[in-house]
Amino acid sequence: MPHKLSNLLTPVPSDIEIAQAATPLPIGQIAAEAGILPDELELYGKSKAKVHLSVRDRLKDAPNGKYIVVTAITPTPLGEGKTTTTVGLSQALGAYLGKKVFTNIRQPSQGPTFGIKGGAAGGGYSQIVPMEEFNLHLTGDIHAIVAANNLLAAAIDARMFHESTTDDVALFDRLVPAKKDGSRKFTTVMLRRLKKLGITKTDPNELTPEERSRWARLDIDPDTITWRRVVDTNDRFLRQITVGQGPEEKGATRVTGFDIAVASEIMAVLALTTSLADMKERFGRMVIGSSRKGEPVTADDIGVTGALMVLMKDAIMPTLMQTIEGTPAFVHAGPFANIAHGNSSIVADQIALKLAGPDGYVLTEAGFGADMGMEKFFNIKCRYSGLTPDCVVLVATIRALKMHGGGPKVVAGKPLAHEYTQENLALLEKGCSNLLKHIENARKFGIPVVVGVNRFKDDTIAEIDLVRKLAKAAGAEDAVVSNHWAEGGAGAVELAHAVVEACKKPSKFKFLYPLEMSIKDKIETIVKEMYGGAGVEYSPEAEKKIEVYTRQGFDKIPMCMAKTHLSISHDPNLKGAPSGFTVPVRDIRASVGAGFLYPLLGTMATMPGLSTRPGYYDIDVDTETGRIIGLS
Repeated sequence: MPHKLSNLLTPVPSDIEIAQAATPLPIGQIAAEAGILPDELELYGKSKAKVHLSVRDRLKDAPNGKYIVVTAITPTPLGEGKTTTTVGLSQALGAYLGKKVFTNIRQPSQGPTFGIKGGAAGGGYSQIVPMEEFNLHLTGDIHAIVAANNLLAAAIDARMFHESTTDDVALFDRLVPAKKDGSRKFTTVMLRRLKKLGITKTDPNELTPEERSRWARLDIDPDTITWRRVVDTNDRFLRQITVGQGPEEKGATRVTGFDIAVASEIMAVLALTTSLADMKERFGRMVIGSSRKGEPVTADDIGVTGALMVLMKDAIMPTLMQTIEGTPAFVHAGPFANIAHGNSSIVADQIALKLAGPDGYVLTEAGFGADMGMEKFFNIKCRYSGLTPDCVVLVATIRALKMHGGGPKVVAGKPLAHEYTQENLALLEKGCSNLLKHIENARKFGIPVVVGVNRFKDDTIAEIDLVRKLAKAAGAEDAVVSNHWAEGGAGAVELAHAVVEACKKPSKFKFLYPLEMSIKDKIETIVKEMYGGAGVEYSPEAEKKIEVYTRQGFDKIPMCMAKTHLSISHDPNLKGAPSGFTVPVRDIRASVGAGFLYPLLGTMATMPGLSTRPGYYDIDVDTETGRIIGLS
């Protein structure tokens, strides 16, 4: 059962000290109290377990709980505490209000964990435990993604190599070798390629020479390949590499690179899929590049879809953990919030909503600010899940609002300027323009908004009151201060009451744009409605991609805008709520398997680098006790 914390310490200890002082309940007990049956659970030790999708099927006729998305204003580089607020609010709903509640968040990459940012389990007395397991290997989903992604990458280069050294007859014979009696057999994935080509024959020996050539030779244009290898480590020297330099590769070199694992399209597919069958379909249609004739080449064409499924079949199951106050938490998927949609999985939300029931609550977190994670939650995730949200919780901090009012630059690892530690109502009021824009944006989707002011020690009563007054005047149902980092669920009780009340209001949910809109119209709708921009400029490369994707039939899917998270606009230097600017689209890329196009509004780093002084200097194992130390 959820339990209230006692013996809270002041000053608040480090996150890992708090987590290691806690005694998590057996995960089997958490599962049983949540309504999960023993045969629907795959235990991974004492404190975490995979949950079968069959629980959703068993409860398919049960009504859903209330569905709440937690987002934030445009953050400083330090972050404004979305995860901490999500967890603290969950603890307040469960341990203090007696509600059935689930916390659904993303699995973090190990890159930032050993870099500067640290982990993502929440913080203080509002976090997921055990935080070490949460922030490191968990149940191996990211490792499975790395294996699957890199298998496809290897298959692409191998296919090009063998096509370059083999004529059509030999290539077909190697792909579909004859048995001693002369018979041949297509595999399932091979039959799918035949169907795509409009070839109705299923016996390989019946194909004409022309059909054999069309089927066997993909003729991939190496300049169009978008599929890169991945690793779950920040490694700047892998951003651009040359492959094929070994003597046996016969000069088949190609410039490519590595991304961080969570930037893989396979991660985005995992987050947006709804079943094993749907995941297989999405994997099969992932586009890795084009042929020299301009036709899209997919994972199905490469022949690797079934193998990807084998590597990913367990990863589709969400991982069950718990908060420090014993409320259940689903940790599943962790797609980037810029080139992908930045939300945890659809299946975790679907399962949690059924388990919560009509009187329960499911909190799901959307990455970065509301202009990114929330917009994509509504227009991409909800579109594919069919789920209707009941409330938006918009997290704000006095610190970030002062930055948007013109405060000095906030830099990770450096002390805050005095403007952030002393009362300054004029600076704060000017910066509240950012908050008000995000409230306006959330209300455009027809969903009630509650502002949660994540309190820091230097915030004054006058500053908090000003934010609350302006937020409610802008249309928020309520604006509530929350001190969950220092007090756990007790510090978020007022916020929990506000959310319960907001969920009683009727939801009039609507999408921002219809899929039938053209690519340009969808981009321009987001720019004008969400960002406050005046218009869009397209580079020649972007114009070319729009023509190609429209011709290939990829124009009727959502847009996933890839831009900076440090401004509502495309320019990280534009703070507050800028307007009248023109957004440059330098390129557009396709994640067809995931189900979106992502326009690039600037240069996007998909492989972080390590700083001079990364976090790994602090991380170690106490060899006497086996405990991890220094993790944040």
